[in-house]
Amino acid sequence: MRAQATKGWLRGMGGAALISLFALTLAACGGNNGNNEPASPSGSPSASAPASSAAASETPSASPSASAEPVKVKLQLKWVPQAQFAGYFVAMDKGYYASEGLDVEILPGGPDIVPEQQVANGAADIGVDWVASLLAHQEQGLPLVEISQIYQRSGLVLVSKKSAGINGPADMKGKKIGNWMGGNEFELLALFDKHKLDPNKDLNFTKQGFTMDQFLTGEIDAASAMTYNEYQVAIESGVKAEDMNVIDMNAEGVAMLEDNLFANKDWLADNKETAAKFVRASIKGWKDAIADPAAAVDSVMKKTEEGSTTKEHQLKMMEEVAKLIQPEGFDASKLGYIDDALFKQTADIAFKFGVIEKEADLTHAYTNEIVEMAMK
Repeated sequence: MRAQATKGWLRGMGGAALISLFALTLAACGGNNGNNEPASPSGSPSASAPASSAAASETPSASPSASAEPVKVKLQLKWVPQAQFAGYFVAMDKGYYASEGLDVEILPGGPDIVPEQQVANGAADIGVDWVASLLAHQEQGLPLVEISQIYQRSGLVLVSKKSAGINGPADMKGKKIGNWMGGNEFELLALFDKHKLDPNKDLNFTKQGFTMDQFLTGEIDAASAMTYNEYQVAIESGVKAEDMNVIDMNAEGVAMLEDNLFANKDWLADNKETAAKFVRASIKGWKDAIADPAAAVDSVMKKTEEGSTTKEHQLKMMEEVAKLIQPEGFDASKLGYIDDALFKQTADIAFKFGVIEKEADLTHAYTNEIVEMAMK
């Protein structure tokens, strides 16, 4: 494909329009908490980040003085409560925030809530969103900086029934490939580009709905899916895993980083210790969630609307989320660190395909300082 032509197509929407569409669609793809939920919906630690022992990362800070007033912190989620955010609910339930002297309020997201805007305007102190969305809002001038990378891998995959004959990326030629668009398509555009496939000529790149109906009925040959959401919906709908082919963005080298924690730079300047305490408690919560998914789902289910989801669906989501936060072979003491190479890969893809107009200034886009403070 011609990357420049694609970039022009996206940029022709206008910066404000693109950001608005990008943010709203990413929010929808964060997944809702029903059984047919839309999706959110990467790597080694930063080379510059000093190693910390697992023991050190587990050491809680001294309990605050009984007379000390807890520090209020508001966390803005990118979507409604679900296992995608389980670590924060576990940290709250187990008192990890309280033991750090924090009074944390977890704010649910939704289709009309943009975490970056909430943090920028002071409605929240820390937010959760995908890195590409954060980069776009940083370029728009919002004073935001990433302080911790929770998901170390991308959860986006391309799934097809084996009967479609898509055994690898080269087999996408002439096929109908679906994506939610509006900000979720960039990893696929990078995949097409890598394999020299023009989405306007070599295949039919089409908008996919927020259910898996088009995939299930055969209307599209391959569907975008999050490993912890739509892929599970396909299985729950009767398609066996052994009857599907999966193209993994991580394996293809075109993955973009997803759920991260970011803060307002002005707030952070005066609250580094508070931010470090929040990150430390959150990572403890995530470690517990990974170690005991069922208990983590219990914490999540307390916050979901009755009848909106099932414990079974959330449990499977938690099990898959765990693989993105702590991939096989990943050093658990490095949870939360921002990987330089993977952040740059995300920023490069974002620039190439028009998410951002200029190359990101990586020296200001993120910092490992807060995670390093949290792990001392």
